[in-house]
Amino acid sequence: MLVNLLAQQKTISLVGCATQMFLFAAFADAECLILAAMAYDRYVAICRPLLYTVVMSRRLCTSTVAGAYLSGGLTSLVHTSFTFTLSFCSSNVINHFFCDIPPLLELSCSNTRVNEVLLVTLCGFIQTSTFLAIVVSYACILSTILRIRGADRRHKAFYTCTSHLTAVGLFYGSLLFTYLRPSSSYSLDTDKVVSAFYTVVFPMLNPLIYSLRNKEVKDALRRTVGRRVFSR
Repeated sequence: MLVNLLAQQKTISLVGCATQMFLFAAFADAECLILAAMAYDRYVAICRPLLYTVVMSRRLCTSTVAGAYLSGGLTSLVHTSFTFTLSFCSSNVINHFFCDIPPLLELSCSNTRVNEVLLVTLCGFIQTSTFLAIVVSYACILSTILRIRGADRRHKAFYTCTSHLTAVGLFYGSLLFTYLRPSSSYSLDTDKVVSAFYTVVFPMLNPLIYSLRNKEVKDALRRTVGRRVFSR
């Protein structure tokens, strides 16, 4: 994708396109599952702090990460296999900056009904179920925080969740907009803009989002912003 953004001749082989689609879909589904696991981690840390080291054991964490990538790989394999069994008999120009499922379905001259159902079903199940798991976890967290005595302790407990909540809002907002709409409302030009955010912009912001809880990083950011404001 990065090569094509800079190259004059923007081409990709059939195998390269299939590989790119498989890896992208696998990692996107895995990230949904990992974000849900992180929400459960925060639930245990705040609501069951004395049991944290027992519940969130190394074995559970390893199994969760492995399960997330295995599930992502399996669902991605289904999408990729069904997409590349279609016939592409007209234009070979993909109206996108990487090989994603909706723009390839637009190019196909086959009946894509099954692919669209699979897209909504599998993506909908993973995105909706993990989003609901996050919502339930944070509902329990909020209930626990409201019962904590002392504003400072409540603020500290809620502050541990801000980075994760920010990442969840950015990632899920763009994914739900792109993949859980009826095919009749697809606009590839709009989808390209949204896709640029969750494939390029948000991953670049993640290190900053998760490090803003670090006092040294916040102080450095304040100094940088302060210098730019006062230098004008």
